[in-house]
Amino acid sequence: MKKQDMNRDWIATARTLSEALPYLQRYTEAIVVIKLGGHAMTSDQGMETFARDVALMRQVGINPIIVHGGGPMINAMLEKLNIESKFINGKRVTDQATMEVVEMVLSGSVNKKIVQAINDQGGRAVGLSGKDAKLIECEQADKDLGMVGSPSKINPSVINTLTENDTIPVIAPLGSGPNGETFNINADTAAGAIAAALKADRLLLLTDVSGVKNSDGEVITELSAQKIKDMIKEGIISDGMIPKTETALYALDGGVRAVVILDGRVQNACLLELFTEHGAGSLIRN
Repeated sequence: MKKQDMNRDWIATARTLSEALPYLQRYTEAIVVIKLGGHAMTSDQGMETFARDVALMRQVGINPIIVHGGGPMINAMLEKLNIESKFINGKRVTDQATMEVVEMVLSGSVNKKIVQAINDQGGRAVGLSGKDAKLIECEQADKDLGMVGSPSKINPSVINTLTENDTIPVIAPLGSGPNGETFNINADTAAGAIAAALKADRLLLLTDVSGVKNSDGEVITELSAQKIKDMIKEGIISDGMIPKTETALYALDGGVRAVVILDGRVQNACLLELFTEHGAGSLIRN
């Protein structure tokens, strides 16, 4: 690389840092809940980039809290163990045998992989599940679906203890039932419930789409809660985007300042959303 080109790159880097300053100041001590799923979980490079972003967020004074999914890893393990899955209207029935695999994968290999990735980037992460310290108490969501839970109470004291000690919580979406049962929780739902309980400044839902799209297929960069409701009613928001936007509405009702649905396949997506003027997805707020 020529010296002139190197100087140009350094100047661009310095300008980027300078332009980010107001946003760095804006988010000092802010709580940002991030639901990690999709490409960022299944790609080694995506995981490394995500982990670096999270470590940087903590370094500049943000309190990131990670809630992760793990559907593809669960499917792979069930297949490996020859456990056949039953589905009702596209939703997996979680029987006792399936639940044991779900807990093993989510609390075990998936959770620890994320923790290790963040620690490798200089962060200090600790893995836990919603069962720890009764973080997430659940009710059964649907008897036909088995051990699938709906959060009824969030006890965030363990999260507060970790963040007060400069530690990044990485949470597997499992919860405890009233009789000590273990429930599997949709990761978006768990992230929304935790964000609401913490009155988070931001809830970032990382997914494999670029955001909420209008009827012409164009990403809408900013929406109101009412606009989301109208688009669901009109059928513009459909399929897998419905539970994500419903999670956003729940979180906003619970006191979260704003929710962003963004593409986790984009490099440095979280940093682009928080520290640049144009953001990186669809911002939803009241």
